Amino acid sequence: MNPDLEVVQIGRSESFKAWEHGLPFHTVRWHFHPEYEIHHVVDTSGQYFVGDFIGEFEPGNLVLTGPNLPHNWVSDVPPGAVLPLRGRVVQFSEQFLADATKALPELQASRDVLELSRRGALFSLHTAELVAPMLAELVHARGIRRIELFMAVLGALSRATGTKALTSSRYLPDPSGFMSTGINEALAYISGHLTEPFSESDLADLAGLSPSSFSRSFRRHTGMALVEYVNRLRINLACQLLMNRGEMAITEICFSAGFNNISNFNRRFLAQKGMSPSRFRSLLRKNIRAVEAA
Repeated sequence: MNPDLEVVQIGRSESFKAWEHGLPFHTVRWHFHPEYEIHHVVDTSGQYFVGDFIGEFEPGNLVLTGPNLPHNWVSDVPPGAVLPLRGRVVQFSEQFLADATKALPELQASRDVLELSRRGALFSLHTAELVAPMLAELVHARGIRRIELFMAVLGALSRATGTKALTSSRYLPDPSGFMSTGINEALAYISGHLTEPFSESDLADLAGLSPSSFSRSFRRHTGMALVEYVNRLRINLACQLLMNRGEMAITEICFSAGFNNISNFNRRFLAQKGMSPSRFRSLLRKNIRAVEAA
């Protein structure tokens, strides 16, 4: 299922867009846009979808999504329910921040959280409680007060602790250009032969390193052991098959993603996604039905 492009219209007299909405509302669908988005849930609970991530949300859920990262929040409410306020949203462009940082170099402090947002950044309830009143005022603020509140929110998000990435690492920019040639070749091989059997010794030979040197170098560049890295990529592939091939049997997806044991596949999927493949598919279908009913 391809996400819809949402055209975010930021007025010429505004640096960013800040608004709130209830239910039903036209942007409650699987969609993406080039702008960053701060999304704060005020009311309802349900499931939310960010890239290949599916999770449960409740009031206080605060997420920053990066450019072109698909997302949707589906509330568990009766059909036809009408709510005056479900959430608040702030949207701003990369160009706005780039221009602002040129004038205000201190904004470089927000770089890390903005980079994390490319995978979807989930903030703690403590941070959500801190910024909630700022967002509530920001939606209705005018003039310089809007800028004051935006900077306060961005500052709070930049200083937040306990922030978690939601999607898999494939949503991050490819870091291979910063890696050694040997490791880069090994990563390219893994990407091109992900569903085929290979060993760490095979990759070490390809990289021109001893197995022990390759293991240390691989962990240093990727932050994880080879087995964990490959399993993450294979689970990501399985998610894509679940998202794009709705009628494909889960056992078939298991083998198509490079696993040769269904119990190992289920265990790895649960560990990485926090749910079984069948649950992932069930929630995905719920998202599709919500899009079709909108």
